Amino acid sequence: MDRDKNQIISKRLLSVEEAAVYLGISPRTIYNQTGRKSKQPFPVRVKRIGKLIRFDIKDIEAYIDSL
Repeated sequence: MDRDKNQIISKRLLSVEEAAVYLGISPRTIYNQTGRKSKQPFPVRVKRIGKLIRFDIKDIEAYIDSL
């Protein structure tokens, strides 16, 4: 798992699955909270590229720092 995390860190935009590994949560949790009508929105702003959902690694790190 550490190897996967190191490969992810070198990227700027992360997929939902990569962000989930980085944060240590389930991808399903992220999908549930990134829906446009979600009652409890995900705390990190998403970048939508067409139908793809991406997360900026800098936004994720800023969120972690704010905890």
